[in-house]
Amino acid sequence: MKLTLEEVVALTEGELIPTATGASVENLENGITGLGSLDEAGSSDVSFLGNEKYYQDFLQTSAGVVLIPPGLPKTPSNSVLIEVANPSQAFGLMVKYFIKKSHQFKPGIHPGAHVAEDADFDPTQVCIKAGAVIESGASIGNGTEIGAGSVIGEGVQIGEDCTLYANVTIRERCILGNRVMLDSGCVIGSDGYGYELVDGKHEKVDQVGIVLLEDDVEVGANTTVDRARFGKTVIGEGTKVDNLVQIGHNVTIGKHCLVVAQSGIAGSSKVGNYVTFAAQSGCSGHVKICDKVVLTARAVVMKDITEAATYMGMPARPIREEMKKMASLSRLPKLVAEVKELRRRLDEKD
Repeated sequence: MKLTLEEVVALTEGELIPTATGASVENLENGITGLGSLDEAGSSDVSFLGNEKYYQDFLQTSAGVVLIPPGLPKTPSNSVLIEVANPSQAFGLMVKYFIKKSHQFKPGIHPGAHVAEDADFDPTQVCIKAGAVIESGASIGNGTEIGAGSVIGEGVQIGEDCTLYANVTIRERCILGNRVMLDSGCVIGSDGYGYELVDGKHEKVDQVGIVLLEDDVEVGANTTVDRARFGKTVIGEGTKVDNLVQIGHNVTIGKHCLVVAQSGIAGSSKVGNYVTFAAQSGCSGHVKICDKVVLTARAVVMKDITEAATYMGMPARPIREEMKKMASLSRLPKLVAEVKELRRRLDEKD
């Protein structure tokens, strides 16, 4: 699998930039065959400069081609440079191209799969791999791939062009839109965590709702999304959920949100559109978070947020307010020492 330099320029919608050392396209006569970071890429690889802190790596890179941002000073480089509006995004296009070329969709049902007779799909348009289980009443759209060892429960509905990697579980009656991606080990539709204390014992509250994942949702490895007690737990269109995330029952997450690793969203919370949960952040149950809120790492929302801003700390406060509090706390040891000194002087006077 190779690309010519001209194909890279076209794919990234970039502009070829001459280098100070006159790095030549002849160096790429055998084509571009891979991708890599600035410090690891070789002469037939494409890399990118997406952050100024990697500028020294850029100066020393052996990459055959480097995608650079506009206005970068012309610096010594042995690489062919292509100027693009957003190097990270352009590199992402390259990654998608190589992934698409290296992974060919092959429809069919593996002999080791177990498929209910009344499952609804076109076997010439769907790929079901070894050890997968498709239970009664499930429906699967064209272009969808079910990974090895995955379990699709009774009555589950899966849209078109979805990708489920190995050992995914989708429990009964849950619904996936189109182009949904589920990474290995994630569980969609697990029981919500609900109990009532009856006569000194915790009695389980039945969870009879479902999970709805809208179009273009991605869910990372070993993440769990609980089914609703009744109704739906919903993850909105285009939202991307990282690995090791817990989403509780009856949660509603809006469109195009980002939920990063080890975050937790407790039951019945309502999250708006374009909200970001950074790593290990979360919210308590039954809170509402408005659109375009950003929670920094380990921030915890304990009451409704009604103003779009960046929040930090536990409980989560506007970041400026929280940073002022942290600055004050950092001065506390000095203040304690000063108080002790004042007390010592007063004792001496006595």
